[in-house]
Amino acid sequence: MSLHSPLLIECRRLAHEAGWRIMQFYGGTGAVVLKKDASPLTAADAASHEFLVEHLTGLIADAPVVSEESEESQARPVDAKGRHWLIDPLDGTKEFIKATNEFTVNVALMEGGRPVLGVVHAPALDLAYFGLRSGGAFRQSGSRPPVPIATRRAEAARLSVVASKDHAGPLVQAMLARLDQPTLQSMGSSLKFCLVAEGKADIYLRDLPTMEWDTAAAQCVVEAASGSVCSLDGRPLAYGKPGLRNPAIITIGDARLDWRSLVREGIA
Repeated sequence: MSLHSPLLIECRRLAHEAGWRIMQFYGGTGAVVLKKDASPLTAADAASHEFLVEHLTGLIADAPVVSEESEESQARPVDAKGRHWLIDPLDGTKEFIKATNEFTVNVALMEGGRPVLGVVHAPALDLAYFGLRSGGAFRQSGSRPPVPIATRRAEAARLSVVASKDHAGPLVQAMLARLDQPTLQSMGSSLKFCLVAEGKADIYLRDLPTMEWDTAAAQCVVEAASGSVCSLDGRPLAYGKPGLRNPAIITIGDARLDWRSLVREGIA
């Protein structure tokens, strides 16, 4: 599969169209309801979900769609070894509500428990990242041609750490305390992963809970850019877990970086 793959082109188009639908609600005063896990749900989430499920279903024969907004997906994970779509129709709903522009549409194709195609589209920024397991990672701004991206070599004395605005946990604070004059960047949604993928940051540690649809598309972009997304045992983040819940994870751009010494308290 390559940059010009019809499947990738179609996924990029669908993510862009879903983003357009989200933007019809942006800056409005629509109702916000709380789901069972107390996370917010808006009409924009629902509109993007309905569009993506409708158009991804049948795009690949026998590949079901697992979405954050699908009640069935939360109760019954699909076979991790089979092909399926894993999507977050609106990642960063809190950022959407606060109108920070830092929210995304995440679309991933899964095979064998790993993402092989990923699209992360930020509609308010008119920005997209996408990657293929064997075809590289790319960034596209507006209507400009996509440009290849890659992670950077880390300098231990000048590490750049990216963290969540709302969900930086105790391991993140402990890691920052061990670093000598780190640069800290705050960002919402899966754009945090993309900063590592394009070489603008070195580490993204997330010790508070995430779900598989939060990470799949961005993990594909990071891995295609020569980075890694791992659980704290050093293994690549796996999918098809019961409940679809991720453990603590770390995203690294440079494999040579001794990240374990920075988060050793979180390693069993």
